[in-house]
Amino acid sequence: MQQGSPKWRGLHAVSMLTVYLFLLLAIPSSVTITALGSLGRPSMIWGILMVLWWVIAKLQSRDAGLYPVRQPVRFTFIVFIIVALISFAVAMFRGQPADQISPAFTALVRMLSWSGVLLISIDGIGAKGDLERIVRRIGIGAGLLAAFGIAQFVTKTSLLDFFSSIPGITMSFVEVAERGGVSRVPGTAIHPLEYATVLNAALPLVIAAAVSHGLRWNLRKGKYGWWIPAALISLSALIGVSRSAIIGFGVAALTMIPVLPRRHRALVIVGGLALAFVAVAAIPGLLATTVNLFAGASNDPSTQSRTGGLARAPEFISASPLVGVGFGTFLPRYYIFDNAWVLVAIELGVLGVVAFGSIFLAAIWSGITARYRSNDPGISLLGYALAASVVNIAVLFAFFDGLSFPQSGGMFFLIAGLCGATLKIGRAQEA
Repeated sequence: MQQGSPKWRGLHAVSMLTVYLFLLLAIPSSVTITALGSLGRPSMIWGILMVLWWVIAKLQSRDAGLYPVRQPVRFTFIVFIIVALISFAVAMFRGQPADQISPAFTALVRMLSWSGVLLISIDGIGAKGDLERIVRRIGIGAGLLAAFGIAQFVTKTSLLDFFSSIPGITMSFVEVAERGGVSRVPGTAIHPLEYATVLNAALPLVIAAAVSHGLRWNLRKGKYGWWIPAALISLSALIGVSRSAIIGFGVAALTMIPVLPRRHRALVIVGGLALAFVAVAAIPGLLATTVNLFAGASNDPSTQSRTGGLARAPEFISASPLVGVGFGTFLPRYYIFDNAWVLVAIELGVLGVVAFGSIFLAAIWSGITARYRSNDPGISLLGYALAASVVNIAVLFAFFDGLSFPQSGGMFFLIAGLCGATLKIGRAQEA
């Protein structure tokens, strides 16, 4: 543990975040503790415990750290919470149908859980070794999740049915759907797009680990070990028969190529092309289905639904343009928007969109600032990779309502918090 850092930081924060990561990725998103209903998701419960732990630790700690750093990620998230609370209060004052009150309350609890993830990431991770350790675990978790999705693809089954037989547990049916005769797997997520978002968000971190084998956070046995999870994640995106997954993969690869050492750029490009060739050769119909996704996008029902949603969005936003209709109150029975940004505009209004977008900008700025302020090449690369992950999530949130899904929402706030931690570590090194 670093000298001058509060006792609750370091390994304790890494352990808490590791447990959260396990509950988020290893336990299916549709699993809940029956007695708690919609509030019974294990990762949500652990996030609430983390925010309570953060409060207690802050009250007990007298040491603010050797190098106090202003945290724009934390500030913008607090603003986002304030807007959500105001929107909730206004919505309750206007009156809501009985079946909308519970989802709105659940949405606020979900936001409370996210705050635990983000605050522990920012304030608990105070040393380079701790940051490397949790990033390494994100990469390993994403690699295992990708391998599990490939197993689902091969077997054409969810492989998760045993969860429904556990006493006290409720799990919605998880289906491996098909598109063009090719399986579209969800991993442990509720939806394939949620699964793709988590994997593509982790890909820049895995690539950074793969090229930085001089750092402690590489695999000890062999300098090429981190290319295995990178290949698994890439393959999952290529066989996912999803425009969003392929776009996310492209964003991750393109944002990381400029910072790769020259000797690794050819490896990434050639390796990606080789994976694509193997996948197309081994899976009948994959090439035709993938090409059709983009060539026939204008006639695709999902594309038409998204464009139609954009056309109807002003109609719903006009009901309460400033603070929205209330976070979590816009139910699917009104309309299904496959766009997190549009749904935030409807539920939280203009103020909500500004606050939500500010979290992304603050996280990206924090990562990029750490890249140029730190004199440590490891922190510099990590800052850039974390910022690239946030860019990827921002893009993919335009294709589905990411905040409504546990894995994608949880992964976003975890990575945003780590961007804040990287800024703090980078500036401490600079000082």
